[in-house]
Amino acid sequence: MAKTIEPISSWQNGEEKIATQFVLTSNYDNLSTSANFQYQLNELIPTPTPPTPPTPMYPMYNQLVTGSLTMSGQDYLDWDAAVDANDWAYTWAAAQLNLTIIS
Repeated sequence: MAKTIEPISSWQNGEEKIATQFVLTSNYDNLSTSANFQYQLNELIPTPTPPTPPTPMYPMYNQLVTGSLTMSGQDYLDWDAAVDANDWAYTWAAAQLNLTIIS
């Protein structure tokens, strides 16, 4: 699952790239007090004109930034109590990274 974010720029191999996709995955949760998440900020790669006859085309991404975040304390308790834990985690992580989720 990915979230669309307000575009942010990143310098990659001598070029400015624009990240618009935010991917967050949980890679550790001690089920008590803390969890660790990995994140990616990705650039959407424009897709070519669909072939004829049309076949399903999936978006392709160029990974620009990666990192990790650790959640603990009250944040962990709030996440655990959230009705939609996935959306809560995305909102929390975006706030930590100063990102704005569009959808």
